[in-house]
Parts: sequence; C-alpha cells; structure tokens
Amino acid sequence: MSHAESPVNGSRFMTETLVALPIKLRWCVISEAELRKCRDLVDRAPAFSCVRRESITDCIKAIKASEADAITLDGGDIYMAGLKTHDLHPIIAEAYGTATTFVTCYYAVAVVKKGSGVTIKNLRGKKSCHTGLGRSSGWNIPIGTLLDMNIIEWKGIEDQPLEQAVSNFFSKSCVPGAPPGNLCELCKGDCSKSNKEPYYDYAGAFQCLADGKGDVAFVKHQTVPDSEKAKYELLCKDGTTAPMDSYNTCHLAKVPAHAVVSRKDPELAQLIYSNLTNVGKFLFSSDAYAPAKNVMFKDSAVKLLKLPASMDSYLYLGDSYMTATHAINKERVEDRSRVITWCAVGPGETQKCDDWSIASAEDTATSIKCQNGHTVEECLKKIVHREADVMTVDGGQVYTAGRCGLIPVMVEQYNEDQTSSYYAVAVVKKGSGVTWAGLRGKRSCHTGFGRTAGWNIPMGHVYNRTQDCDFSKFFSSGCAPGSDISSSFCKQCIGGETDNSKCQANTQEQYYGYAGAFRCLVNGSGDVAFIKHTIVGENSDGNGPLWAKDIKSVDYELICPGRNGPVAVNDYLSCNLAKVPAHAVVTRAENRDLVISILQEQQAKFGTNGTDAASFKMFKSEGKNLLFKDSTKCIQEIPKGTTYESFLGEGYMLAIKSLRQCPGSMPDLEKACGFHSCLTRD
Repeated sequence: MSHAESPVNGSRFMTETLVALPIKLRWCVISEAELRKCRDLVDRAPAFSCVRRESITDCIKAIKASEADAITLDGGDIYMAGLKTHDLHPIIAEAYGTATTFVTCYYAVAVVKKGSGVTIKNLRGKKSCHTGLGRSSGWNIPIGTLLDMNIIEWKGIEDQPLEQAVSNFFSKSCVPGAPPGNLCELCKGDCSKSNKEPYYDYAGAFQCLADGKGDVAFVKHQTVPDSEKAKYELLCKDGTTAPMDSYNTCHLAKVPAHAVVSRKDPELAQLIYSNLTNVGKFLFSSDAYAPAKNVMFKDSAVKLLKLPASMDSYLYLGDSYMTATHAINKERVEDRSRVITWCAVGPGETQKCDDWSIASAEDTATSIKCQNGHTVEECLKKIVHREADVMTVDGGQVYTAGRCGLIPVMVEQYNEDQTSSYYAVAVVKKGSGVTWAGLRGKRSCHTGFGRTAGWNIPMGHVYNRTQDCDFSKFFSSGCAPGSDISSSFCKQCIGGETDNSKCQANTQEQYYGYAGAFRCLVNGSGDVAFIKHTIVGENSDGNGPLWAKDIKSVDYELICPGRNGPVAVNDYLSCNLAKVPAHAVVTRAENRDLVISILQEQQAKFGTNGTDAASFKMFKSEGKNLLFKDSTKCIQEIPKGTTYESFLGEGYMLAIKSLRQCPGSMPDLEKACGFHSCLTRD
C-alpha cells in the first residue's frame, strides 16, 4: 500500500511517516459505473480514492475493517451497517427538493399500470418488482406494511422464513439479493443486489414493471419519470388508487433519506463532508454514466447535510422504521410479558433499582429488571434502542424523549388533590440582598443542564430579558451538571467520589438534581438556586439527608420577576417562575399498556401505602429523588393518545422552543432525534 493510499484509521490521520502527505478518503464502490464516477470525483477532490468491492455487504465489512472509509446507503442497508457486528454510523444525509426547500425523507410507494385493477388488497398471486432484499422502499416497508395489514400471513420464523412467506404470496418476483427461486424468477440478470441485475434499485424495479414483467413495483415516489406518470398510478393503503403525484396522501410510509455511513469518528466525518461539499452538483448527476442511475448518490438529491455527532442508525431511521425492520428481519422477541427494564442514572439510582428488582422478583409474575446509564440522555437512547424500556424524567427531558419518538405514559402526583404539576422557584439566602433584578453577575445553582425548573424556565426568563444566548455573560459562574466541563456553568460544581464526576449529570455530582442545587446554595457555592417549590422544606427543619440536618427553612427566601423584594419560601403561589408539568414516566409507544399495568401493580405493593412497602419504597430514597421524586404520593396513568406536546402544555412548549433558538441549548440526543423534521407519524 502506498503512502498516498494509507487508510484513515480512527482519529490518527497522520502517522509519523505520513505527516507531510495528503490524506486519502477511500470511497467504496460496487459497480463499473460507480468506479467511473468515483474516479471523476477524485479528479475534482484529490483527497478521495476509490475502493472496489462486489456488494454493499462487502463495502460495509471493508469500512468496518478500515479498508475503506465511506459509502452511501439506503435505509435498510443503514440498519445492517449499524448492527453491533459492524457499528457504522450515518454521518451525512442526502436532501431532496430544491436547494432552499428540501426534506431528508422520501415516500415509499407501490406503483401499478393505470387501469390494471390491481389494489393493495388483491396483491395475492400477482407478480412483484422490488429494489432489493432488505432495501427500504423495495422490501422493508412494503413487506412490513403487508404483514401489518395481515395481507401477507406469516406465523414467524418458527413456521417458515419470511422470504418463503413472500414467495408463497406473490406468484413471481424479482427481489435482487434474494436466494435463488421464486423471488428471483422475474429478474433479468443474476438476481444479485448490484448493477449486474438490470432490475436492481429504483430504476430497475420500475423497468421490471414497465417491461410487463411485474404487476406492481415497490419504489420511491420520484422513481417514475414525469413523461411516464400518466401511464401509472399509486396503490393506497385503504384499497384505492391515486395519481402518481398524490404520494403525500397515498403512500406506504415516509422513509429517511439515503445517508453516507462511516466508522464513528467526528474528525473523519468532517473530512468526508468538507471534501464532498466542495465538489458541488456533480455528485447528484448520473447522466455521464448512463444507463446507470443514482450512481454513488441519488440523482434526486440537491444537497448534503452533516448529521449530529450523536447520530446512529436507530436514531436516523426512526422508531417506526426500526419496528418494521425488527419484524421482517425475523428477530425473535423475548417473551417477557410481565417484565420491564428500568434505566437508572448513576450509581445511586442503580442501587435503588437493584433493590427494587430483588423485591419485585418475589412475585415472578411481574418483575423489574435494571439497566443503567451515566446520564438521562444515555438512558433515553437505550430505551430507543430497546436496551431498556422505561424511566422517569422531568419536563425538559420529556421534550427530548418526545423528539426521539417516546411518549409519556404515567405522571407523578405530589398532592392529595392529584395535581400533576409543581412550581419552579428561585431561592436565595435570607438577608443576602440578592433580587431578581440584581441577578446579573451572581453565581447560579441549577438542577442540571436542560432540566425544567433548573434550566429551561429560569434561562428562558433570562433570555427574554437580555435577548442574549450567552448566559455566561449574565451569571459570573455556576453549577449546571451536564454542561461542557470547560463551561463557567461547571466552575462551581464539586463532583463526588470519582475523579471524573465533576459536573456530571448524575448523582455522583453532589450538586446534581433538586436537592443538589439547593445544597450548592447552602454551601455558598452559588447565590441563587433554581429548584422545585418543595425542595427547601424537604431538606430543612430536620428533614432530608445528613448534610441538611442543621438547615432552617426560615433562613431562605424566594425571588421572582416583577417583585422588588424576596418573600417567604412557602409563598410560592405568588412568587414563582412558572407552574410546570410534573415528572413523567416515558417509554416506547408499543410498550404503553404493559408499562402502565406493571407499574400499577408495583405501586400497589411498594407505593406510599403499598402492601409490601416495608420491604421496598418506590417513592423514598433518603432525600435524593432516585428513580422518582421523594415528594411523589403516587403515579397516575396519562390518558391514551396524549402526546409529549399536549402533556407539556402550550406555555411550556413556547418557552422551550424559544430557548432552543440559542445555540448550545439543545442536548446532543435531541439534535439527532430532531434531524428529520419530515418524519411525522402517519
């Protein structure tokens, strides 16, 4: 291997022997047309070189092995590339539309010849054309849809392979990449998932239909040329048909755009992106490589968008797509009908969850298992990935969870009147002279970055006052666990028992959470604490953990906008920053009923007045608010159909959207989950 072709491996782009030599970014190609275009790309962007493999699977393996660096893939292949065996990540997305009005999704459609009489409900026995086995528009979505609608009957892998069930359903097919047999009978070439098969990919599947080989083609909504659209129509899921341009109301699903995948390395991703974007529109044209189409990139793409560093295949493809993919990939779902896995944040919650798991195991019919993460974001990601099922989060985190496709299913109740809300307040030491109007330049104590009472609400007020997103200009320093460690909002944090615990968004940081933010004020590390209205009472006058034993509630006061002087801490009704929604239990939509049922049973045993409350207490944890807030009296079911937007309420949604205008205010996970604004649920 020459120096110029040396691999880019991890973050070590230049070894001692390569310091002065150019970096080569190796693009993996699978056809002669792609190789020709790749060589033309190298002429325009010398940082690239080309690596030839026989299939997409071979390219994925090559990138994993650092024998290549990048390839553009369809959603189904993004799923395969993201499996743990390969661990590749989408780094750049194609965008479709125009340069100024574009989307990062497309529609998966079923196309038939106009007047053929074919509908989605009479497809049995028909001939079908597919872009390729495991491809989004050509396999995953249509087969998943037909299974979901019970049009294709399949009892599962124990009965027969899915490919066999599809083969039994259609009389003949062309599914490039399928094993030899009925699913390859209509193919014109070798039925490979490559350009050796003329009916491969979007144009190929459509040509299969146009040539009269098939009765239906499963493709992308932009596949049929404008000049041909009058001859064809779409199959709608309600059994009707519609004109080709009615894809926005007549489609099988919305599908994430094709994306460039690579190994997880932010520097490598940036190099690939910057060199690609310098090339221009050449990337999105295949005219010079006819008859091949969509060479390296889709011809319908108009630009490339760099993806957030936290993006992975699960987050990119979305919950609906992943659910369908799990189903058609014959993945056995473990029978755990009366078990849910709780995700605990930090060692304190992990210990409480383990205690809960032991207590619940005494009744083998219903039990709690435990998973853990270092932060709430990590736990939310594990729930999305199906490595965990459930956790309790605050309002700001309900917003992030909602953006990731999770839903609130139960809510904490703090009062006998079953009010599912609390007040965000600003607490100062009595006699300190600190007022709301005089907060500029003071030190601040926050429950955590991105949390409701501790960040979103107070910083929303600050932003409305200053119209400046740089909050470090307003507060001189502070502790907002979860902030960048170099930020002034980590300066006042003190960490805990481990060296890397300072400013961590978990209980290892002593100033994390409601009680932690109050402790920050008590210890003199800050001049104001942004917390929940009950926290002072829960950690004073003999209440709370050891550090709070000598604290008197009368030594603290509330400040708020519109009032010149402070008020007593129990006067929160007249002096607060906002009334905000209570903490909520979040999970995947598919788990809603199971989670509610199990938690109701667990509450009956381990809740405030539970039958087994002596062995374990769900809502108590020595003042640390572990798993649930210690002030919780019970948890109540949230009505079915409640979205995260409706749960949070219009006022809170306006506040958080306003705050999200500020760069750096959005958690990394939310950036990844919110990337596809076009992936709304049908």
